[in-house]
Amino acid sequence: MSETDVAATVGEADAGARHRHAELSAEITEHNHRYYVLDAPIVSDAEYDALMRELRVLEERYPDLRTPDSPTQRVGDLISTDFAPVEHLERLLSLDNAFSAEELDAWAARTERLAGTEAVGPYLCELKIDGLAVALAYRGGRLVRAATRGDGVTGEDVTPNIRTISAAPARLAGTGWPEVLEVRGEVYLPVSAFHELNERQADAGKPLYVNPRNTAAGSLRQKDPRVTATRPLSLIVHGLAVPGASSAEGGMPAPEDEAVPDNVPSTQSGWYERLREWGLPVSDAYRVVGSLDEVREYISHYAEHRHEPAYEIDGVVVKLDRLEVPAAGHPGQRGADRAGDAVRGNGAGQGQRLHGGPGDPAQSGRAGPQGRPDRRHGGAAQGRGRDSRGGRAGRGAAFWL
Repeated sequence: MSETDVAATVGEADAGARHRHAELSAEITEHNHRYYVLDAPIVSDAEYDALMRELRVLEERYPDLRTPDSPTQRVGDLISTDFAPVEHLERLLSLDNAFSAEELDAWAARTERLAGTEAVGPYLCELKIDGLAVALAYRGGRLVRAATRGDGVTGEDVTPNIRTISAAPARLAGTGWPEVLEVRGEVYLPVSAFHELNERQADAGKPLYVNPRNTAAGSLRQKDPRVTATRPLSLIVHGLAVPGASSAEGGMPAPEDEAVPDNVPSTQSGWYERLREWGLPVSDAYRVVGSLDEVREYISHYAEHRHEPAYEIDGVVVKLDRLEVPAAGHPGQRGADRAGDAVRGNGAGQGQRLHGGPGDPAQSGRAGPQGRPDRRHGGAAQGRGRDSRGGRAGRGAAFWL
């Protein structure tokens, strides 16, 4: 679009002009972030100036497009995070708590009763990352907002900081994604990076960080995203919400809902692979198994090898893989406000509260076999914590290691 064409008349913006303005604003914002925060520009100054010039001409022709958040009204090198409260597109459900392998069996039995069948499997098992729960909103395939979980309804805007995480794509890959969607996941600091960071702290005579989870949370909640950019944070996603679509309680849209595109997956694992196709980071450690015995084997393996993954874990999440199977509960039942049940145990079927003791991260900075991070810091691992608002019952169980 030439300046002559754009500046021909002044009036109210039509749909085409608004769409182009939104495209330019998003592209320029991304370039500002790469230049000022990441120090890694991908366009020349001349290319950037051309984009900004086109945006200014559009706003001169259509003054109603010149809003306070337009790149033409902001000073690029003063990018900062203000942690403003923002509402999630859909409420983030959380996991219910139980305390033994027997309660895992009870959850499965409730699901079988609701489904009216003795076989509700297969089950999807995945690791429960001890990180900071976040929600990333995409519009037209572009990342437009990222927020912490908060209370499940309202979180804190941390968009500039999330943009520093290479695992969080600025643009979705592939095709077929909804026009607007929100993915849920965990921001974490790899254990090896945590130890390297503490080595640098020790060499500098500075206090050591306590554990990877708290360090990740503190790194993400920096006013200056350039500080966040110096920390090798990463992300794994485990849920998806589409505004207007009914949720299948496991964190994925119901396959029959008209608000989602055609030919959507009918299983949790199918959605995980679809998210992977869109360039979103999905765990390589999830498994789909056919029986509760295989679920127990998965739990037992990670109870014994909990330090095997590159990140801290504090449990295993078990979900029904098929989205059409009724959830284990309903409003008013135990677990009605949650995305599932949680089971704490030692992997051998004996209930055991794993808090403190030798290896307590408050002393060692890493959760050892006898301890797990202090929950008083909140916000970890797929959005735990009871919501006061009503919600749908859960499809999953989380076995705490």
